[in-house]
Amino acid sequence: MDPISSYFVWDADPILVHLGTLHLPFTISIYGLVAAVILYIFGANRLEKQARQKTHGRQEAVEPDPLKMWALVIGSFIIGQLIFLIIPSPGFSQIGPVEIRWYGLLFASAFVTGYFIEKKLFLDSGRTVEELERLLTYVLIATVIGARLGHVIFYDLGYYLNNPGEIIAIWHGGLASHGAAIGILLAMWLYVQKKPKMSFLWLADRVVIPVAIGGAFIRTGNFFNSEIIGRPTDLPWAVVFQRVDMLPRHPSMLYEALLSVLVFALLWVIYKKYAPNPPEGLIFGVFLITLFTGRFLIEFTKVRQAAFAGNWEFSMGQILSVPLVLAGIWIIWKKTDWSKPTTSES
Repeated sequence: MDPISSYFVWDADPILVHLGTLHLPFTISIYGLVAAVILYIFGANRLEKQARQKTHGRQEAVEPDPLKMWALVIGSFIIGQLIFLIIPSPGFSQIGPVEIRWYGLLFASAFVTGYFIEKKLFLDSGRTVEELERLLTYVLIATVIGARLGHVIFYDLGYYLNNPGEIIAIWHGGLASHGAAIGILLAMWLYVQKKPKMSFLWLADRVVIPVAIGGAFIRTGNFFNSEIIGRPTDLPWAVVFQRVDMLPRHPSMLYEALLSVLVFALLWVIYKKYAPNPPEGLIFGVFLITLFTGRFLIEFTKVRQAAFAGNWEFSMGQILSVPLVLAGIWIIWKKTDWSKPTTSES
């Protein structure tokens, strides 16, 4: 292997600002937070139905009273915590240390960029900004929860079963893109249940375009964190991640960032070719095939993230990618309708 001096050495601090540790006045129950989310979902659905009744059943964008929504948030939290005052539950009494990281900044940038792209796609199709903002809420929550649970379940379940308080400690790292994908798909399915004249595939075609470019931001954030590193290599573009070790390695997270940019460009070209109504399911299918085929191949350059899968022929990331690629093929083969343009009726 060439001397270390011939490679790019990455030693930047992933933390922008240190804000210290936030000590809470009381212990917060983790199970109570889960209960609060469930109560909020049911309550929000009920408030939305009540708001729609005021429009005499017309399917149009309606927003519940903001004061009622805030009351629902606070009430759900209090009830969830009260339930688990008498039922044993893991909890936490401090948050942090609280730090503003490059990763967090880039994660937020992914959503801001995605919002403006999605706004254009929705307006092109005659949808409203109010509908988009509701969708963004669904997707944001689903992305964070799905990515975290994906990491917990797919990569280190044993540790988190023994340390349940760490499940919500996102500031300690650990978000899985496959979990985020599952979370976003579930969020879209829930969203279209309230939109009788909007199909899941119509929505998926428009959501995956900003999701693709969002992946580039997030994987660049992984580079700042020196995480999701590659195997040692002597290729001239290898990077020495000084915070990990002094070995030149594949910058696998940058490979994935580049892959995301290329997938975004391809999806955008397809959208513009058929704008504003591409054949329903086409963009979603192409997204699944290209992104997760690329992920499968890039995994060969990466250090195994799931310790229990260290001796497996394929990594956990590859195993999770295969069904998504097959789903994309099935969607284009069986579900894409090439005979008519898609519609976006409200």
